[in-house]
Amino acid sequence: MQSNIFHLAINVTDLNQARAFYGELLGAEEGRSTETWVDFNFFGHQLSLHLGEALHTKNTGKVDNIAVPMPHFGLVLPLVLWRTLADRLTAAKIDFVLPPTHRFEGQPGEQYTFFFFDPFGNPIEFKSFADMKEVFNA
Repeated sequence: MQSNIFHLAINVTDLNQARAFYGELLGAEEGRSTETWVDFNFFGHQLSLHLGEALHTKNTGKVDNIAVPMPHFGLVLPLVLWRTLADRLTAAKIDFVLPPTHRFEGQPGEQYTFFFFDPFGNPIEFKSFADMKEVFNA
């Protein structure tokens, strides 16, 4: 087990719909739950979904001159896993804010990204880097 696990708690309006989206579509393993929340192993991190009003976002972020929702959350994945997830979401006809995109090819920070919303309006970004050592480099 990894030593540092990130925990994020966000609101959703329907736990069964959240189970279908996060569990079935995204492949997160369900953990503990009650009538008002459910935990998921979200690619090795703890995601807690609670009944309530979803995040309020505005498209104030810029990615390749495309306005993206802020705030948002997501993960940096190994490229093979990123591609598998991008293919799965494309096949499921997810309405991407930013479709799977390869950025900065051949440059420092070369990366892959896509943005989409969960069914409750929570924005999610998945990224990968050609060289994972570049994640925190300036």
